[in-house]
This record gives sequence, structure tokens and C-alpha cells, in this order.
Amino acid sequence: MSETVLTYLFGTLVVLIPMLFYLRSLKKREARAREAEEKGKLYSEGPKSQHPHIDTTYCIGCQSCTTVCPEGDVLAMLGGKAVIVNGYKCIGHSLCAEACPVGAITMVMASPSMGADLPYLTPEYETSVPNLFIIGELGGLALIKNAVNQGRDCIDTITARIGALKTAGSDPDTYDAVIVGAGPAGISASLRAIESKLNYITIERDEIGGTVAKYPRQKLVMTSPVEFPMYGKFKKTELSKENLIAFWNTILERADFKARTGEKVDDIRKGEDGIFSIITSGGELRSRAVILALGRTGTPRKLGVKGEELPKVMYRLIEADHYINKRILVVGGGDSAIEAAMGLGHQRGNQVTLSYRKDAFSRIKERNAKRIEDCMRSGKVKVMFNSNPVEIREQSVILDLNGQQEEIPNDFVWVFAGGTPPNDFLKKIGVQFGMRDMTLEAGSEAKQAELARKQVTPA
Repeated sequence: MSETVLTYLFGTLVVLIPMLFYLRSLKKREARAREAEEKGKLYSEGPKSQHPHIDTTYCIGCQSCTTVCPEGDVLAMLGGKAVIVNGYKCIGHSLCAEACPVGAITMVMASPSMGADLPYLTPEYETSVPNLFIIGELGGLALIKNAVNQGRDCIDTITARIGALKTAGSDPDTYDAVIVGAGPAGISASLRAIESKLNYITIERDEIGGTVAKYPRQKLVMTSPVEFPMYGKFKKTELSKENLIAFWNTILERADFKARTGEKVDDIRKGEDGIFSIITSGGELRSRAVILALGRTGTPRKLGVKGEELPKVMYRLIEADHYINKRILVVGGGDSAIEAAMGLGHQRGNQVTLSYRKDAFSRIKERNAKRIEDCMRSGKVKVMFNSNPVEIREQSVILDLNGQQEEIPNDFVWVFAGGTPPNDFLKKIGVQFGMRDMTLEAGSEAKQAELARKQVTPA
């Protein structure tokens, strides 16, 4: 009898002890999740672009979504269900939706009030001007994977309409599509246009690759597989700037890629016949459809301080290893500023200071948060929170630090304060603003139309 009791006690302990450890770890995990949730509330009013929508009715609490996100603690488990705790970090990878085994996660756009400064787009990426499309970062999604997918899908939409468009204008000198911008979205659209045998031309004001070509050396630009037109699925999960551009060049050399670089688009007008006139620095083009694959940063935003016009002040870092034994100030608190500071800090003899106006970093990728902490501990980068440059001099910079001014020796300044999106240009060509709310139930066209009427503001 006593042996039976001991057996039951032993069995109970075998089950109970692991369960207690599990419950204890679950409690700690939920505490961390609530802490992250409070931080998310403090630093952000919510997601500003594509982000996951979780149907808790179907969520089974398997945690698959929380483990695959490259940005860290966007999602967490609370009460046995997945929730968004740091929505402002989400840039639309959609890996969480792919990982969910029960389909409880769908990717949706931010509410219209959050996207008031973004152009109104239909699900086909068409603006308020018929047959004028916007794809990529300018439409609210910064992820290269999304840009590639949008470029491909946008050309498919134009291809499906091309018969009717050609009826409206059969001039052989009129293009089927003019693509403005040769970054990820523009290249994808160009390759798809070749596949679809469209008469197209791509216009790029700088160089092929767009913003990606201007990234620092070895910057990680892709973190999930993507399908490129004329190639198929690119299976690498991590890709540097150099690898991506080399891959593009390989494809473009084999394809009938028609592009004009160093040419800026000044105006776009639509005639009564439905044909667009695209006025560029190189002349005038006519097209049945136009795709704007422009970056959202536009013109770099300046600080507006004395001395900012000095040649040592720059707004983009391409090759960090060109600078050694220099005293450097980097201004900004986003991923670009932190990556530049770390890149410069690892070069021989550099003394790098990072100035940020807030008291902590709040909108950076998880991997960058860990790396900058390591750089701060090792002394490769000195971070000065709650500071602002007030004057830039030939050999120094004056910083306002909590109301006290401090002068630090300086050779170069990099400013990463974001950019001014080309909204004025979009309004000039007739594009209206106010995002469509993609969270409404599918099939509710009347609700969608009513929302569009309420949210679209006149140009």
C-alpha cells in the first residue's frame, strides 16, 4: 500500500514540478510583454502602415508569430493570446501571418487617421487619378519585399487593362507604362513589364537601385524571401546591399531593361483623351499609365542651425571606411543614424558621438538596439541623449544638452533627420490623400466606398 502511495506521489511530483516551472516562466514572459506594451504606448500612437491584425477568436496561443518577427517584440503573448505590444516597430514583414497555423493573423493597413499624410490608394495601388499608380515606400510600406510584390502586381493590373487603354489612344509613340523610379519597386515593375511585353520606359533621377544604392556598405536590406519577376523566388533570408544590387545587375543585363538615368520628372498631366504627358528634364513622354515608384524620404530634412551649409555636413553615408582618425557627430535616433554611427565607430581612430533629442531610442530595430548598446559599452560610440546641435563650426559643434551648451571638437557631421516626402508634387498632379482602411470586412464595398468619401481630402 505504501509503495502505491509513493508511486502516486512520485508521479505527481514529476508532473507538478515541470508545470510549476512552466507557469513561472509564463508569468515572467507576460510581465515582459506588459512592460513592452507600456513602452509601446509611451513611444507611439500605434502602427502607421501595414501591420498584423489578430483575430483572438481563432488564436490558439502557439507563439509561432512571436518567434519569427525580425523586429523583436512587435507581438507578445498576453493571457494566452498573441497581441500587438510595439506596433510602431512593425514594417510589414508579414512573417507572423505566414507562420500562424490557423490563419488568425491577416496583414492590414493603419487606420485612415494614421495615414492622413499618405496618398489615397485602392487595393490595386491606384491613386485618385485613374491609371496613375503609386507603389513602394511612397504608399506607406518601406519593406523591399512589399515593394517588389507591388511592382509586379501593379503591372499585372495595367496588362489586364491595356486593351481598353489602347482603344483610347493608339499612337505608336505612346508608351503603355512610364515607371518613375528605379528602386526595388521600379525594377520589379520594369521586369514584369518585359515579361508582359509592354511598351514601357523607366525614368530614374539618380542611379539604378534608388535609395538602396545609397545605403552604407554591407547594410542588411532584406530579411525574408521574395519572388522577383524574370527570376522566380529568391530564397535567401538575409541579403546585403551589395548582394541585392549585384543580383539586380545580373537580371538587368539579360533583360530588355529600358531605363533613362539622371532624368528628373517635373510634371505629369492627363489629357482629355486619357493619355498622360510626363514632363522630364530630358523632354516629354506620353503614356497610357504611369507608375510612381518614388522613395518617401524625398529631400533630406535639415536642422536649420547656423553653419549647416558647411561642406563637412552631410545627409547620407555610403562608405564608412573612407573616414578614419576623424572626430564625427551623427545626429538622429532612427535606424539610419544608428547604423551610420556604428559603421563609423568601427573605423580606425574615429571618435564618434551620436546626438539624439529624446531620452531613449524608441523606434529602432531590435538587432540595432543590441548592437548600439555594445558600441556604447565598448566606447566605439558615445551617445548623448536629450541633446540638439545649435551651431556647427569649422572645427567644432555646439550642442544643447539639457539646457547647457557644450562645444565638442568635430571634423564631420552626418544628419539623419528623415526627409520631406514629395507630397507637394503629388498634390500638384492631382493625387488626393487619405488611406483606404483595409481592416474593414472583405466584400463590404458600400462601407469601403463610404469610408473613401469621408477620408479622401481635396488636393
